[in-house]
Amino acid sequence: MTTATTSATATVLPYDLPSNNLNEAITQKSLLNLLTTKCTTSLQHLKQTHALILKTNHFQDHYVSGALIKCYSYPYFNTFDSSLQVFHQVPNPNVFVWNSVIKACFDNNNPSLALLFYLKMVVSDSKPNKFTYPILFKACMAVKSVEEGGQIHCHVVKNGFMEDGYVKSAGIQMYSSFERLTEARMILDYSESDVICFNAMIDGYLKCGEIESAIVLFNSTVKKNVGSWNAMVSGLAKCGMVEAARKMFDEMPERDEISWSAMIDGYNKNGCFKESLEVFRMMQKAKIKPKKFVLSSVALACANVGSLDQGKWIHGYARRNYIELDAVLGTAFIDMYAKLGRLDLSWDVFETMKTKEISSWNAMIRGLAMHGRANDAIDIFSRMKKERLKPDKITFVGLLNACAHGGLDDVGLQYFNQMEEVFGIEPTVEHYGCVVDMLGRAGRLTEAEEVIHNMPITPSPAVFGALLGACRVYGDVDVGERIGKILIEMDPRNGGRYALLSNIYAKAGRWEDVERLRVLMKENGVKTTTGKSTIDLDGVVHEFKIGESDHPKTREIYAMVDEMIVKLGVEGYVPKTSEVLFDIDEDEKETTLWRHSEKLAIAFGLISTKPGSPIRVTKNLRMCEDCHSAIKIVSRVYERDVVVRDRLRFHHFRNGKCSCKDFW
Repeated sequence: MTTATTSATATVLPYDLPSNNLNEAITQKSLLNLLTTKCTTSLQHLKQTHALILKTNHFQDHYVSGALIKCYSYPYFNTFDSSLQVFHQVPNPNVFVWNSVIKACFDNNNPSLALLFYLKMVVSDSKPNKFTYPILFKACMAVKSVEEGGQIHCHVVKNGFMEDGYVKSAGIQMYSSFERLTEARMILDYSESDVICFNAMIDGYLKCGEIESAIVLFNSTVKKNVGSWNAMVSGLAKCGMVEAARKMFDEMPERDEISWSAMIDGYNKNGCFKESLEVFRMMQKAKIKPKKFVLSSVALACANVGSLDQGKWIHGYARRNYIELDAVLGTAFIDMYAKLGRLDLSWDVFETMKTKEISSWNAMIRGLAMHGRANDAIDIFSRMKKERLKPDKITFVGLLNACAHGGLDDVGLQYFNQMEEVFGIEPTVEHYGCVVDMLGRAGRLTEAEEVIHNMPITPSPAVFGALLGACRVYGDVDVGERIGKILIEMDPRNGGRYALLSNIYAKAGRWEDVERLRVLMKENGVKTTTGKSTIDLDGVVHEFKIGESDHPKTREIYAMVDEMIVKLGVEGYVPKTSEVLFDIDEDEKETTLWRHSEKLAIAFGLISTKPGSPIRVTKNLRMCEDCHSAIKIVSRVYERDVVVRDRLRFHHFRNGKCSCKDFW
């Protein structure tokens, strides 16, 4: 970025500053104020301020040039190259400037470059300070290099910063990430450690699964603070001990916002989304005002339990309290609304966000893909390219899924071929899984199997699973049996694999093979996941399981089920009893089918909502073929839009048809 190029914009200033005698009027303080306020959200203002800095000869000021480097490094500006250009023009950079460029590298996912700049800093005889090392320890973690981390540790000791609590805690975190707990403990035991270091060590023990050691250290720590408790709550939850985490949370003498967030996140990570929302309601009763990161977590919980009303309330809360929809929170809302079946609201959030990161674009593409809106997803991708945003691996996962769900298999193959040729992105096993899924959905099973055999990397169980799912749809017993056996050998404890192969056998009437699989499951200790469906009415989430009988309105629900059986029968509905994986008589099979959780949830929706209003159901498993056929007729007979989100995608039922075009 040259002086001449940037100065061209210096005549247009968005600030109330005098145009004459700029050198006298503009001070270091005023420039730093601009860089830390207006320039954090507007690239135009940043460029104008840069021009002003050059025009008023303040670029020589290391604090100004360092702040300029920091501003250009904000990932949502996508101007990291400019950040580096600014650094290279700074004469004799001091430690503040070096620290700024090192952090800029790390913030822009280039930790190796951050370490290289530190090496240049050492060679230049510039003296690091206590702010230099924490980010370097993080960079070593990111590049997974314990050797370089050890060298940084030596430099810390040599330069006399081993007494600083933040440097020590960063070193403890680094060694813990490599499960080098002996070295981490040595740092903790080096002279007197403050509570920050103890908390880092507790967190390190828990991350390495050393739960007893963490508990012993926690109990022996005299100077506990709220961060100590937070480390235990968060760490226990990450270890899957969510009940122990909740007990610790309930015993806390005091809580801050991080405490609530740790418990909410802990429940989310363990799939306990209803409990996550319950903790959030407790937080509201305690009159703790949630901030961005808590709202993001709660949005995730709302998406997973299907609570649209609660999700809207959270979004409204952010608006009422003037909480900016930055890239993190905005992306969380995009994802939430998409998963709640409201693409219109998802789109509104996307279009109104002032700053979008690649994750925001990816979330919109992913949401459109879930709803079968392949052409719209492709349009978003085209907009990305026009705005010169570089797609990443996640972008192509969403794009390929969109093509798969939209029946655009040839278009999807073109994008797959362009990944490496045009964008320089090497396909991962996940991308190959998308291609197999896409070809399988289109009935191109032979080609899908060829893709698996020709993969340059080892296929994962998910790749084989995509083909097995297609074999179930198209009734290909031979390929299905072959792939199913491979899958069960690779992933012997995954109940879903057995269920798919059992379904293929059941459709073919091979009941002996179904029974053989059932015995094999028992021998391997495999348990199937219980199907659950939820429906959100007036902010209350109602959950149903197959054969549910303890709901307060059970009698009314089953009365509606009986009515549905009669009305759908008149319309020509015939139960697909091949979906029942037991060799029982046909009447029992039909009864079993009508007790599926999504049918019970829809029956509850029919008796609990006004005629003509939409019904929205969320299911944790893939919807069976019988339920899919039945709900299509329900939408026509009862004149209702029914939206069902299953494990794979959204189904929008209207007037007897489904948006998935009967393939999902």
